[in-house]
Amino acid sequence: MSNKVFIGVAWPYANGSLHLGHIAGCYLPADIFARYNRLKGRDVLMVSGSDEHGTPITITADAEKITPQNVVDRYNKEHTENMEQLGISFDLFTRTTTKNHESVVQDLFSTLYKKKYIYKKNMNAYYCKNCSRFLPDRYIEGTCPHCHETGARGDQCDRCGKLLDSSELEDVRCKLCGCTPVLQTTEHLFFSLSSFESKLLEWIDDKKHWKSNVQKFTYNWLKGGLKDRAVTRDISWGIKVPVPGFEKKRIYVWFDAVTGYLSASKEWSQKKGEPLKWEEWWKNKDVRHYYFLAKDNIPFHSIIWPSMLMGYDESLNLPYDIPANEYLCLSGEQFSKSRCVAVWVPDILKQFDADAIRYYLSINMPENKDSNWLWNDFVAKNNDELVGTYGNFIHRVVTFTSKNFGSIPKMQNLEEMDEEALKKIEEACIEVGDSIEHCKFKKGLRAAMNLAQYGNYYFDQNQPWKLVKTDKERCGTVLHMCLKIVQALAVCTVPYLPFSSDTVWRMLGNKDSVKSWDDAQSKLNAGALLEKPTLVFKKLLLEDIVVDSDPFSKLDLRVAKIVEVKDHPQADKLYVLQLYLGPLGKRTIVAGIKPSYTKEELQDKSIIIVSNLKPAKLRGIESKGMLLAATDDLGVCSLLNPKDATPGSEIVVEGIPREPAAVLEFDDFKKAIMIVEDDQKAMYNGKPLKSKNDVVIADKKVKKGAKIS
Repeated sequence: MSNKVFIGVAWPYANGSLHLGHIAGCYLPADIFARYNRLKGRDVLMVSGSDEHGTPITITADAEKITPQNVVDRYNKEHTENMEQLGISFDLFTRTTTKNHESVVQDLFSTLYKKKYIYKKNMNAYYCKNCSRFLPDRYIEGTCPHCHETGARGDQCDRCGKLLDSSELEDVRCKLCGCTPVLQTTEHLFFSLSSFESKLLEWIDDKKHWKSNVQKFTYNWLKGGLKDRAVTRDISWGIKVPVPGFEKKRIYVWFDAVTGYLSASKEWSQKKGEPLKWEEWWKNKDVRHYYFLAKDNIPFHSIIWPSMLMGYDESLNLPYDIPANEYLCLSGEQFSKSRCVAVWVPDILKQFDADAIRYYLSINMPENKDSNWLWNDFVAKNNDELVGTYGNFIHRVVTFTSKNFGSIPKMQNLEEMDEEALKKIEEACIEVGDSIEHCKFKKGLRAAMNLAQYGNYYFDQNQPWKLVKTDKERCGTVLHMCLKIVQALAVCTVPYLPFSSDTVWRMLGNKDSVKSWDDAQSKLNAGALLEKPTLVFKKLLLEDIVVDSDPFSKLDLRVAKIVEVKDHPQADKLYVLQLYLGPLGKRTIVAGIKPSYTKEELQDKSIIIVSNLKPAKLRGIESKGMLLAATDDLGVCSLLNPKDATPGSEIVVEGIPREPAAVLEFDDFKKAIMIVEDDQKAMYNGKPLKSKNDVVIADKKVKKGAKIS
């Protein structure tokens, strides 16, 4: 491998917090790779930053009624802090709203335009008459034509990973207002991706070292023939188009974001005071470029970014490897920021040490297939492996040696098992290093843990607690050998567990951090004082884990049919309703809707109730649930209408797992804020409430924003 390594890591959208899917997908594997290569003495440049343009940002800004700049400033700060807390060792983590980035993007764009690789073309784009605007792709939702998933975006389906043209979607609707947009002609600039098809085929011919999923994605794209892609969009937030006549449009975010690898390299050089230093990584053909990302990003890095570089400047390095990971899932469902299915990084960092999180994500990394974050497995692996195997070995060796010798004892006459231990150390160091070199991170960590397991075996077999009484010289040799295993583990786990590895390294009397991979097998300094041993890892209890799930997930919303309506004997404004919930049987609730609905209007009506709400006595009658109704500021009250859904049916919001509380407190119900939109749809966090068959609506006209309670 070259003495210089460039590592580009996918840029996270600055429209929300990071989740563990982001970390497992690209940031942690990139950091493991970077840390290892630095220990090998290679010159590493690892860059990334916040992706701060495009519609995901404006959607968040619209929802929060703030400016896009406010959104990106907040999340760039949070992302930067979280990366540092997790030990992700970027040489530069920047953002796409810098002047430097804008300049590099516009230069690349202008060059491709001058070379005729970007050209003008009329296209049909969706226009929402209700909003009086052309809709960027992410303001369009519909049904995916490939997997038939509802809620697919205009540029991509999250479920099957297919990149889409918005015109391919079925049942199209405007994300802003829910209306059906129409196709109208508009002029845009297109990138001539098709011009690079033959060059790409020639370039990837020798990429046999790519993961099978990366090869498959790439060849499938090429097999179908490359289509030119629009490179401008009708949006006000983004980098201005440096072409006359397109002043009101902006550069499409896919073009903007991938250019960040080059712009970040130039920014890093400028900050070093050497403006041309970036060329050492980009114009030296011996340098290998690695790009870390999740599988939905593969074509942008294996096809689109290489094509842009080929067209812009053929002297620049193309990707050497794209070790894309599969998805991390939460109990079988893909992590998703947009669908709020996640374990959020800011939350988990409040509860656990960074290395405990890094260990589980590394040993469970979705390298070749999707994997799951499971809380019970996280606790088990922490307690059994980190604490029980690795931590236990470190603690028993250093504690026993410190107590009986105070310093590193001499290694004297070696026996057969000592020679075996030296061989185990050498083999482990080779396997860990070779695995990381080939981006097989799980295999590398498992090799290190196998060495820790062997260390426990060696310690037990030699029984130093007996030798210290009968043969202290032999005891010293055994403990010296154990400390050599500790030393090797401290170095081999630096890429994975940088914080704890530093602690272990200093226990051996070292004043500095690990500097070189060769330190794993370097000679121990007999007589060096050992630092006071401390517990490296903490045991976890499953019951102590606080999981902040989405408030809506705790609700058990059900369709109910009103079979009987009576006046409450003790209250003028209350009805006593007998409900039928299909398989869930019958129940009684008390409802304060007498001023808005007659008995006749309610009889046999289908409604929605919170079926797991804590029962409460209302004027002497116990109510086992609460119906949902919307009330606006004019006092209009409307029940929610599940249409023809059958009694007992669940009401859900797409992307939010159902984890209903056994008994829901009213304060917890209030956290799930639901409203009614213009089209009378019942909404939660911008997504409609749905039965199996249809969306839920208010059965009377209420004002937009009417709160549901």
